[in-house]
Amino acid sequence: MRNVTLILDDGSRFHGKSFGYEKPVAGEVVFNTAMSGYPESLTDPSYAGQLMTLTYPLEGNYGVPPFTFAPDGLPVFMESERIHAEALIVSDYSGNYSHWNAVESLGNWLKREQVPGITGIDTRELTKVLREHGVMMGKIVFDDDPDNVPQAAYAGVNYVDKVSCREVIRYNTGEGRKKVLLVDCGVKANIIRCLLKRDVEVIRVPWDYDFNGLEFDGLFISNGPGDPDTCDAAVRNIRQAMQNEKLPIFGICMGNQLLSKAGGAEIYKLKYGHRSHNQPVRMVGTERCFITSQNHGYAVDSNTLGADWEPLFVNMNDGSNEGIRHKRNPWFSAQFHPEAASGPTDTEFLFDEFVKLL
Repeated sequence: MRNVTLILDDGSRFHGKSFGYEKPVAGEVVFNTAMSGYPESLTDPSYAGQLMTLTYPLEGNYGVPPFTFAPDGLPVFMESERIHAEALIVSDYSGNYSHWNAVESLGNWLKREQVPGITGIDTRELTKVLREHGVMMGKIVFDDDPDNVPQAAYAGVNYVDKVSCREVIRYNTGEGRKKVLLVDCGVKANIIRCLLKRDVEVIRVPWDYDFNGLEFDGLFISNGPGDPDTCDAAVRNIRQAMQNEKLPIFGICMGNQLLSKAGGAEIYKLKYGHRSHNQPVRMVGTERCFITSQNHGYAVDSNTLGADWEPLFVNMNDGSNEGIRHKRNPWFSAQFHPEAASGPTDTEFLFDEFVKLL
């Protein structure tokens, strides 16, 4: 294993060893506190442009499942067709794995997809630095090649455009089925699976596609990476669709932010984001609390919601917005991931609520 150094923008340095693909890389350094689920997290398009730190100390011990695809083209065990995180940072990598569904080690997978992985990092100290300072840019440099220093930008980059599909894709076509138009901002496969499980036809379109000329019964806005302020084309199309006040609309994660922007609200960047399996949210106006899977660095400013909108969920840790709904029209969203993959599935019923509206 070659020696590597993680250098943060504030000058902090963390020394470790390479166990993935050997290339220097730069990106926004974030942390995820989930205890499992690295195959799903690594293939989540929302991690594009980021160096993912896993706070759980032991990683790789259950290997990696096969990269197989279902007849509809969706990956069976992953959340997209490839790894989207720029690199993986762990405390203790296990090259030995044991799991009924594993076919290769985490290190081999990273090498095959040309994604760096570093181990031996004090991830507790790194997480404390990120919590205190906020997420920041960082770079992984190989100690025996110190002059090869990568550069990268995160702010202002339209990562949604990098991960969205390039053409219209249809799933579960057939007579008599309700049609859901899905705006792909970097959609996770399990979102599509959750819709297909409810026997609707899904029409998946690129993030900036003008879908208003198509025929559909409901609009779904997906999750995705980066800053929602780079997605004005999507906001314009959503706003045009909202001229039909009876059209059901459901957004998740980035979809919550884009629906909010279409409704006139503002977005801000969280200090270190929410990336975990155990974020508690409460449904506003009730005592119902749910444990949710989350992965986002931006949030909706509830104080900027228009008079026709109200918060639907609130985060019980920091009070930030976790969803909105329109007071009259069938429009609602969740900042968290009801489809999980990985994480708790307590809120998957939101897909049922949406399909009932079609």
